[in-house]
Amino acid sequence: MEKTLEDKVGQILMAGFDGLNAPEYFLEWLREGRLGGVILFARNVESPQQLAALTGQLHEAAKYPLLIAIDQEGGTVARLREGFSESPGALALASIRDNREAVVEEVSFVLATEMKTLGINWTYAPVVDVHYNSKNPTMGTRSFGADPEDIATLAAAAVRGFQKGGVAASAKHFLGLGNTPIDTHLALPTLDTSIEQLRSIDLLPYRVALDNQLATIMTTHTIFSALDNEYPATLSPIIIQQLIRDELGFAGVVTTDCMEMKAIDDNFAITDSVVAAALAGVDIILFSHTADKQAEAYEHLLAAVQSGKVPLELVEQANARIDALKTRFPAGEPNLDRVYTPEHQQIMQTAARASISQPRSEAGVLPIKADDSHRILFVEFAPGVDSPVQETTSSSHLGYYIRQRFPDAEIIVMPTIPSQDDVAPILEQRADILILATRNAHLIPAQEQAVKTLSQHPATTILLALRNPYDAQLIESGTVLCSAADSRPSLEAITAALAGDFVPTGRVHDAIRH
Repeated sequence: MEKTLEDKVGQILMAGFDGLNAPEYFLEWLREGRLGGVILFARNVESPQQLAALTGQLHEAAKYPLLIAIDQEGGTVARLREGFSESPGALALASIRDNREAVVEEVSFVLATEMKTLGINWTYAPVVDVHYNSKNPTMGTRSFGADPEDIATLAAAAVRGFQKGGVAASAKHFLGLGNTPIDTHLALPTLDTSIEQLRSIDLLPYRVALDNQLATIMTTHTIFSALDNEYPATLSPIIIQQLIRDELGFAGVVTTDCMEMKAIDDNFAITDSVVAAALAGVDIILFSHTADKQAEAYEHLLAAVQSGKVPLELVEQANARIDALKTRFPAGEPNLDRVYTPEHQQIMQTAARASISQPRSEAGVLPIKADDSHRILFVEFAPGVDSPVQETTSSSHLGYYIRQRFPDAEIIVMPTIPSQDDVAPILEQRADILILATRNAHLIPAQEQAVKTLSQHPATTILLALRNPYDAQLIESGTVLCSAADSRPSLEAITAALAGDFVPTGRVHDAIRH
């Protein structure tokens, strides 16, 4: 079928919607060819059965073959959880000592297999940002660490795994979010990183990923002033045309991050941002949430092409790359028997157990036996949203695993941001063993103070750092276990380590020694 100009403009746009079923207006856009792709979030997912029905509905409505994308990084950013196989996540996998590349590739292949069989053919992963500092608000355990060569090796393995499983991978966030002082969901960051540093450090993982047939790259809404002090990478022809296309020689699809993030939305009108992205050489422009903004983006981009403001040649080039991507990664046939299989669960569990590290230990503390006479007090700080990219906060499964292994333990779930009134009563409770489970307490002053206060309890203290392992430094003595993840496999694994099912062998990653 020969595409009309309206169709060609539509192929460049990707959009999302609320709900477990596609709204009629959205299906009509697909029928009319006004969209080339759909992004899904947790808001669109209830179960494998429901998801298969939804993607089937979307594919059936689409005038042309459809890209359906999702943020399935693993770890703290994953849209497929209950009823799906969960990965430990990037930093946890980077903490494995032996056969890390093979494990990363296998874990990524499992994630891709389940996405593919449910109609999803594009994942916005892996994250290849270099984790420069402990205060970064968005990166944390999403990154493979601080060593660019290490990141390059593991990201390439992830790319191979995803794409072997039939799902396009997307290295992100070009040129790098790892050193941004603010979250691009909330504001527009500017970095003055030198061109030399960008080339030698931040671009290294992309070069290696390209050598492994990387399908797509996602840009970041960050200004890199050494290259372009006016536009963020998403809107910069210097970065997209000169750097990605010419210098790196990347011939695949370049996509924006969501254009409704405040870094773009608060600083550029849609009339300007959608045209600037197209002129910069972006292939796919993403509006994840708002129907009015999605419609406005389409109308303005179409008008800009019709008027010649955006050259038709750029639209044709983008369509050619998008068509090639769709041909390379066609939608899969639904097969729910390939989702959350025992084999997949074993792969994830094995990876999670290999990732647990023990930066500090006291003799005779571990393992904890369920049938001994010790009084165990378990205090868990509830999951919080570190960045809007996490989308929602789900209840923790850790209490379930603790109860299974230590049925007599007293379990207390503290707020993510506790008050002194929350902390004080715990100091009065009798216990022989106090287990504290934190989630990025080093970024949350109230949680950090609570940990330091509770560590003064006379009981033997064990700290479980469930997200960023920087929390290991919050107590001066005692035993510390780090999972660098709080998805279900990692929570099960760290509980199993407490019980002595295995001795932790994960390495304390370079990212947490700084």
